[in-house]
Amino acid sequence: METYGKILLIAMPIFLMLVLLEKWYGWRKGNDTVRTMDMVSSLASGITNVTKDVLGLSVAIISYGWMVQHFAITHIEEGLAVYIIAFIALDFSGYWIHRIQHTTNVFWNAHIIHHSSEEFNLACALRQSISVFFKLFTFFLLPAALLGVPGNVIAVVAPLHLFIQFWYHTQHIDRMGILEKIIVTPSHHRVHHAINPEYIDKNYSQVFIVWDKLFGSFQEERKDIPPVYGITHPVATWNPIKINFQHMAHLVTDAWRTSHWMDKARIWFMPTGWRPADMIENYPLKKIEDVYAFEKYNPPSSPGLRSWSMIQLVFLLLFISYLFGNLADVGSPGIFLYGLFIFLYIYALTSLMDADKQAPVWEALKMVTGFYLIYSTGGWFGAEKYQASIPYVVGFYLVVSMYLSTSFSINRKVSVPSESNRS
Repeated sequence: METYGKILLIAMPIFLMLVLLEKWYGWRKGNDTVRTMDMVSSLASGITNVTKDVLGLSVAIISYGWMVQHFAITHIEEGLAVYIIAFIALDFSGYWIHRIQHTTNVFWNAHIIHHSSEEFNLACALRQSISVFFKLFTFFLLPAALLGVPGNVIAVVAPLHLFIQFWYHTQHIDRMGILEKIIVTPSHHRVHHAINPEYIDKNYSQVFIVWDKLFGSFQEERKDIPPVYGITHPVATWNPIKINFQHMAHLVTDAWRTSHWMDKARIWFMPTGWRPADMIENYPLKKIEDVYAFEKYNPPSSPGLRSWSMIQLVFLLLFISYLFGNLADVGSPGIFLYGLFIFLYIYALTSLMDADKQAPVWEALKMVTGFYLIYSTGGWFGAEKYQASIPYVVGFYLVVSMYLSTSFSINRKVSVPSESNRS
C-alpha cells in the first residue's frame, strides 16, 4: 500500500501536467477538446479510484497467488522474459474483461464511468471505477499462472500496463503508420469511445490491437464518420460517485419493478442496455437516438465558478498527496476517515458544478467532517509536526470553502452562461 502511494505521488503530477499541456495545445491550435468542468470531473474521478485502491476496498474472489500455487505446471525464473510474458498475459486478460464489461448488463456498471465523458481527451482516461468491491476475473490470468509467473512480477507489471493506456486518449494524434497494425493508437481508441452505430462496442484491446483482429471486434476509424463520444444513456452529471452507481441503480430498480419473474433474474446477464419490455413502456430512460443531434451535458457555470472549481481541485490534490505520502503515519483507522473526507470533498465539489440544490448540504458535511478530523487528530494527521500552522490553514480553508460554495450555489441563475463546448 505504501509503495503504491509513493508511485501515485510521482504519477499524479505527471498526468496532471499532460492533461493541462493537452488543453493548452488544443487552445493554441484552435481545437480545445478539454472543457474545464469535464476535466475537473475526470480528475476527481481519478482521485476517487486511487483513493479506493489505497484503502484496499476490494477483494479478489480468486487470488492470482492461489492459482499459481495450485495450477502452475512450471516455474519461470525472474528475468526479462517473465516480464514480457506477464505483460502479454495481462493484455490478453484485459481484452476479455473489457469485452465482458461492455456486453453484459451487470458488468457494464464497473466500466460506465470511463465512457461517461462526452469529450475524448487525456483527462477522461483517468475516469476509473470505484464500484468494484469483488474482483471476479482474476481467472483470466490462468495462462500466466500455468507458466508459474510469480505474483510479484504481475504486481509490478499491472500498474505499468494500466498507465501505458493513458497516452492514446487524445484527438490530437492522427494515424501512426505501421504502428496502427501492432498497438492500440489514438485512432483505434477514438473508435472505442464513440457511440456512432458503426463504432459502438469495437476495439476492446488495451495495448496490442491484435486481440481485436483475432476475435472479430476491430473497426478502423473512418474519415467520413467523425466519432461522437459518451454513452447512449447520458449520465447528465459531473459527479463521479453518482456515475459509478447510476447504471446499477437502474438495474436494481428495473428488477424490482418488472412484473415478469424471468426478467427479474435475467436482466443482470442480458446484453448491456437491455431492459424488460414493461420497464421500457412504463419507465422510459433518456437515450440518444441521433448521435449527431444531441446537446452535451453543460449546466450553467460562470467564469468565477469554473475558476473556483479549479482552485478546489488544487486543494484536493494537496490533501490527497499528503495522504499518499504519509500512509504509515496516518495509519488505520485514520486512512479510512481521511478517505471519507476525500469522498465528501469530491461529492460536494461536483454537486456544486452540477447546480445541485443539495450542494451546500454536502459542503457542510465536508466542513464538519474536516473540523472533526482536526479535533480528533490534534492537528491534521501529523502534518502539524512539519508546520504548526497547518491545522489552522485547513480550518480556514474549510470555512472559506463553505462560504464561497454556498454563495455560488445561492447566486447561481439560469441566465448564467454555460461553458462553451470547446472552452
